[in-house]
Amino acid sequence: MKSFYISMVCLCFLWSCKSDKKQTAEPVQVKQELTTAQKIAHAHGFEHWPKVSKVQFTFQVDKDTVKGKGRAWTWYPKENRVILKTAQDTVDYVRKEVDSTYRAADQAFINDKFWLLIPFQLVWDTTAELSEVKTATAPISKTQLNKITLTYPEVGGYTPGDAYDIYYNDDYIIKEWTFRKGNSKEPTLSTTFETLQDYEGIKIAKNHKQEGGLWNLNFTDVSITLDNKN
Repeated sequence: MKSFYISMVCLCFLWSCKSDKKQTAEPVQVKQELTTAQKIAHAHGFEHWPKVSKVQFTFQVDKDTVKGKGRAWTWYPKENRVILKTAQDTVDYVRKEVDSTYRAADQAFINDKFWLLIPFQLVWDTTAELSEVKTATAPISKTQLNKITLTYPEVGGYTPGDAYDIYYNDDYIIKEWTFRKGNSKEPTLSTTFETLQDYEGIKIAKNHKQEGGLWNLNFTDVSITLDNKN
C-alpha cells in the first residue's frame, strides 16, 4: 500500500511539472498577412530600402523626337538631404528645413520621386486611402489586370485630392497606371511601366509611355547605394 501511495505521488508530481511547462511556454507568434500595398512594395524590393543610403536618378520627359531637359537628383534618405542639378542651377537642401526658397525644388523632387518609387509610396503615404482590389481592363494594353486606387486627402501636400489607378499583375508588379487630377472621373494621364531594372534588389521601371509611344517619361543615370557598399 505504501509503495502504491508513493507511485501516485510521483505521477502527480510529473503531471504537475508538465502542466507548469505548458503554462510557462511562450505564445506562438502568428505571422500577419501582408496588405496589398505591402505585397506590391515587396515585389519591387521594399525589404532592401532600410539599407539604402543614397539614390541618384535623372528625370526627363521625351515628346515625339524631342528629348526632354533632365532634372538630376541625388537623395540621401537617411538625412533627407536632396541635391538638384539642372542646366541652370544646383540646389542643395534638407527637406525638414524647407522654406519658400526651396519650395519649387522640393515640389519637383516629390513629383519625380513619386514616379520613381510609386510601389513604395503605397506604403509610405499613410494619409492616402487605398481601395479594395478588383479586376479591370488596363488603359493601354487593354488586358485584364488587378487594380487598386490610391486617393490623397483633399487638403495638405502639393497635389491634394489626386487619385491614381494602379494596374498590376499576379506577381504584384505594376504594369500601368492612370493619374486623375483632383480625383476626376476622366483620366488625366495614363502610362505604362516598362524596362523594369534591378538596382541592389530594388526594381525600378525606367520608362513610362503614353499610348502610341511618342511620349515617354523616363529615368536615366539611376543608381542605388546601400550602407554595406563602399
